[in-house]
Amino acid sequence: MPTSPPLKKIRIVQLTAVIFFTVSGGPYGLEPLISYAGEHGALLLLLITPLMWDVPAIFTVLELNSMMPVTGGYYKWVKYALGNRWGFFEGWWTWLYTFVDLAIYPGLFVLYASYFFPVLAAYRIPICLCVVWASAGLNILGIVPVGKTALFLGAIVFTPFIILFTLFFIHHTGGISIPSPSLKGIPFPSLGMALYTVMWNCLGWDNVTTYAEEVEKPVKSYLVSVFSAFVLVIVLYFLVMLVAQQTGIGNGVLADKGFPAVAEIISGKWLGGLIAFGGMASSLGIYAAVLLSVSRVPKVMADDDLLPGRLNKLHPKFQTPYISIIVCSLIVSLMILWPFADLLIIDVTVYGAGLSLEYISLIKLRMAAPDTNRPFKIPLGIPGLCLMILLPVTVYFVALAGAFSSQEHAVWAAVFAITALASAELVWRIIVWKKPHHKKGGLYSV
Repeated sequence: MPTSPPLKKIRIVQLTAVIFFTVSGGPYGLEPLISYAGEHGALLLLLITPLMWDVPAIFTVLELNSMMPVTGGYYKWVKYALGNRWGFFEGWWTWLYTFVDLAIYPGLFVLYASYFFPVLAAYRIPICLCVVWASAGLNILGIVPVGKTALFLGAIVFTPFIILFTLFFIHHTGGISIPSPSLKGIPFPSLGMALYTVMWNCLGWDNVTTYAEEVEKPVKSYLVSVFSAFVLVIVLYFLVMLVAQQTGIGNGVLADKGFPAVAEIISGKWLGGLIAFGGMASSLGIYAAVLLSVSRVPKVMADDDLLPGRLNKLHPKFQTPYISIIVCSLIVSLMILWPFADLLIIDVTVYGAGLSLEYISLIKLRMAAPDTNRPFKIPLGIPGLCLMILLPVTVYFVALAGAFSSQEHAVWAAVFAITALASAELVWRIIVWKKPHHKKGGLYSV
C-alpha cells in the first residue's frame, strides 16, 4: 500500500509572514479612517482599538492553541468545549465571513493596478477571477509555497513604506504636529464606521491556527510569530497615518486615491508607483494567506461528517485539501461583485460572532479542565478573563450600533450579516434531521 509523502512544515519566519498577511497585509484599507474619525480621532482609535479588540483575541488564541495545536484550530476548540452544535456554528460562521473577506482583496488588487493602467478598472471582474484562481493553484501546492510567497510579498509591501518614512523624515522641516487626541464631535455613525475600518484591518488572529499541525514546534512558533506580527502591524499603521497627516493631504483625496497620493506629495510619481505596487502585493499576499486558513476548516468539518465528505479529500501529491480550496474559490468568484463598504460591515459582524464563541470556550475550559496542560496561559482568573472579554464585546456592539444608525446601505449590510449568522441554525437543523447522532456528540472530544 503506498504511503503518503511526509507533510512539509513552515518555521517561525515564514509563519510570521503568513500571520502578517492573514491579519493585515499592510495599511491598505485604512485610508478612509481620517474621513470617518477626523484628525483628532484617527490616531487615537488606531491605538485604542487594537488594545481592546486584538489583544484579548491574541491572548485567547495563544492559550487555546497551546492546549490544542490541531488542524481546524478554532473550530476544534469550540467543538471540544461546547459540543457539536456550537462547533458547527463556529465553523459555519467563519466559513461565511471568510468568503466575504476574500472577496475584498481581488478588487483592491485591481484598484492599485489601475494606478499604472487606468483602463484595467473596466476589466475588474476578469482580473479578480485571475487572482482568485492563481491563489487557488498556489494553495493546492501546499503551505510551504504559500509561506515562501508571503515572505517575498511581505518584503515588497514593507520596502516602499520604509522608503516613504525615510524620505519624509529626511525632507520634513519643522516639528511633528500630532493633533490632540479626541473623539468629541464625531457623529455616532461615523464612529461606527471608523471602528469597523480599524477592526477589519486587525482581525483574523484565530484564522492562523487552522493549520497548526503544519507548523514546526507550533506552541513556540505561534507565540513568537503572533507577537512579532502584532508589533509590525501596529507600528506600520501608526507611522503611515502620522505621515499622511503631516503631509496635509485632504481627507477626501486620501480616501479616494489612497496612500500612493501621500507618496506623490512626499517624492513624486515614482514613490506613488512603489506604494501602489506594494498594494498589489498586499492584496495577493492577504488572499493567499486567508485562503490557506479557511480551506482547512471545511476539510476538518467534513472529517467530522458535518459537511459533504468530498471536502476532506487530499491531493495525492501535495497533501492539501484541494477540493475544499476549489469550493472556496468558486464561492468567492461569485461574491466579488459586492461593494467594499458593505463587504467590510458583513465581514467584521460575522467574524465577531464567531470570535465570541472562542471567548466562551476559553472560560468554559478554564472551569471544566483547569489542570489541562497550557504551555501559554493568560495570567488572569475567571473574573479577570470576563473583564478582558468585555473590551472586544463593547467595541463590537458600538461598531454594530453605528452601522445600524448609518446610511441605508450600511443598515442593509448589517441586516445581511445577521441573516447569515441565523443561517447556521437552519443548516444545523437539517444536519441533525439527516444525522441525529450529531445532536449528542462532540463535547470534550477532538
